[in-house]
Amino acid sequence: MKTFLISTLALAVSSAVLAKLPALSDEAKAKAAEASAKIAWAGKLDSYKLCRSQDKVVAAYFKSANSAGKDVKPASATPACADPGAFVYTPPEAVKPIEAAGAHSPATTAASPPSTKQPDAVVNPAMKS
Repeated sequence: MKTFLISTLALAVSSAVLAKLPALSDEAKAKAAEASAKIAWAGKLDSYKLCRSQDKVVAAYFKSANSAGKDVKPASATPACADPGAFVYTPPEAVKPIEAAGAHSPATTAASPPSTKQPDAVVNPAMKS
């Protein structure tokens, strides 16, 4: 009886969890995009801080090893630490629908006739059978 009650309760909770959520509004999507950009920037900042601390540790090691008279091999060349700068978020521009983008706009009025004085055989020299 106890297991039946627990399984029924678990089924009820899982069905409530699986209920369809409403679609996000444009404002919520923009906030989510900004939050993900800020998280990516924070990851770059953490990498920069780690790189700087590793450089300090290496410098301290070389200093102590040289003062102790140990034979130290030169450090391998690594790229310099890249500072990500301050967090700046610029939202992407909204994509215009095709009609607003000018894809269906009419062609400009012809300024001259499309014909030329050259015969077609001169313009398109192809063997005729």
